[in-house]
Amino acid sequence: MARSPRWLAPVAVLGCLAAATGYVTIANPTESTADAPPTCLLKLTTGLDCPGCGGTRAFWYMIHGDLPAAARHHALFIFAVPFLVYVYVAWAGKRVFGKTLPSLRVTPTMIGVFLAAWLGFSILRNLPWAPFTWFYV
Repeated sequence: MARSPRWLAPVAVLGCLAAATGYVTIANPTESTADAPPTCLLKLTTGLDCPGCGGTRAFWYMIHGDLPAAARHHALFIFAVPFLVYVYVAWAGKRVFGKTLPSLRVTPTMIGVFLAAWLGFSILRNLPWAPFTWFYV
């Protein structure tokens, strides 16, 4: 059985990211009418913002260079992006070129803290009074 080339997985991931970026750029999630139904099933049925609500719009603003607007739609997504990019570059560099970058030491505690912050953010953004209404998208 023949093995696939070492570069194929990183290129496939990059292709998926390029396709997602193209779709978000063309679809422009920031332009919707006031009477448009929400695309999130949780928001449609409960009216609440889910943990990922605003992520697509944040990504759209981020690729257009408007980081304040991106953070307004999903602050934790914007916080996580540099770490995700670094992890991808380190993984792809090792797979394709055999070069090792300093690894990020991500402990289970760090993952737990991030997930707890994400849960707290998800709860706080649904509270109906200031200053939490700022997080509502």
